[in-house]
Amino acid sequence: MTPAAPTAIGVDFGTTNTVVSLGYGDGRAELVTFPAAGEGLFAFRSCLSFHAGPGGAHDREIEAGPWAIDAYVDDPVETRFIQSFKSFAASASFTETQILGRRYRFEDLLSTFLLRLRARAGDALDQAPPRLIVGRPVRFVGGAPDPALALARYDAAFRRLGFSDIRYVYEPVAAAFFFARQLAASATVLVADFGGGTSDFSIIRFEREGGRTRAAALGQAGVGLAGDAFDYRIIDNVVSPELGKGSRYRAFDNLLPIPNRYFTAFARWEQLALMRQSRDMREIRALVRSSLEPERIARLVEVLDDNHTYSLYRSVSRLKETLSDEAAARFVFDAGDVHIARDVSRAEFEGWIAPELAAMEAAVDEALAAAGLDVGGVDRVFLTGGASLTPAVRALFTRRFGAARVESGAELESIAAGLSLIGGEADLDQWSVRAT
Repeated sequence: MTPAAPTAIGVDFGTTNTVVSLGYGDGRAELVTFPAAGEGLFAFRSCLSFHAGPGGAHDREIEAGPWAIDAYVDDPVETRFIQSFKSFAASASFTETQILGRRYRFEDLLSTFLLRLRARAGDALDQAPPRLIVGRPVRFVGGAPDPALALARYDAAFRRLGFSDIRYVYEPVAAAFFFARQLAASATVLVADFGGGTSDFSIIRFEREGGRTRAAALGQAGVGLAGDAFDYRIIDNVVSPELGKGSRYRAFDNLLPIPNRYFTAFARWEQLALMRQSRDMREIRALVRSSLEPERIARLVEVLDDNHTYSLYRSVSRLKETLSDEAAARFVFDAGDVHIARDVSRAEFEGWIAPELAAMEAAVDEALAAAGLDVGGVDRVFLTGGASLTPAVRALFTRRFGAARVESGAELESIAAGLSLIGGEADLDQWSVRAT
């Protein structure tokens, strides 16, 4: 018997990971796995690597996901490694970047990433259905994000892969759709989706009637910060002081502070990939000669010049993961000649991320106000996304709504699965919006 063909494909293109799901007419959702390191991975790292092959810049070797990481680890100096590039999807100030002599716009980077993802999926995406459901945040990151620009860029990239019916669904709405399958009765659900770059909140009323579920979105809000902002707080408090933050340099007869903008760049991983050829980088190299603490600035130069940023990212992630389970942990970063170690308590970390937690709570209040509800009007709370594992994030909701109403799970898969399931709905327009 010929297996049923999927009716829709859901793509959760995330700042940190990308997850793909196939939806079937019988209500099933199956995650696409990628055979890496002898096992099947469904969370495909949202990163790219570019390496000049034996024939020079015109002989580029391009990889994505864990294969991009492997290429970077094998040759960090000669490999251009880009991660978190979703973060400038909605930025009009980002027009293009030059990699190995070729100019790449955002849609070029995204389509390159998607083509490598499809190739690494084996035959799982060979017969992909024409209907594509793509997740989008409630609020894109950046100072003045342009969502229409972001979706136009998305559309251009996905159409290059041959998709003709492309819809966009708010990421927390997709997570809510996934969660609603377990509801036995009608309920008002607050979904909190914490990604790498955004935290999104949606309140949806699900009505169960005659074995069918109808839904109505009541209110939404989002804030352009999440797990990456937590990472930056660790870097800013633990790493940057060891790289020269707070030190001074001599300019003629004056002593001036090292510019803070060199360190705020660590708030956006994708900026670091673009920094190596910037004017700031030339200034930083010159500061090694004029700094009162040249050994610290030399460490900063090495981290940026030798592309140690992925190693730094992994050290930060390990600390966050450990602090989710332990009251204290030791941060260790060893790369080249740079060695940084420090003990960090969970209470200290929670103090650092207090501004982000306050912004998240304000966005929850905004969603409640948009829905015309108070805390008592929410029956269930569903937390999803990697940053939902941070104890201080969960505590924000248990304090407001009570532990009995708060659930979590499927942190990486709920959005992609929900997207592919929405793709099978008859009233698709209720759930989605087109890019144009």
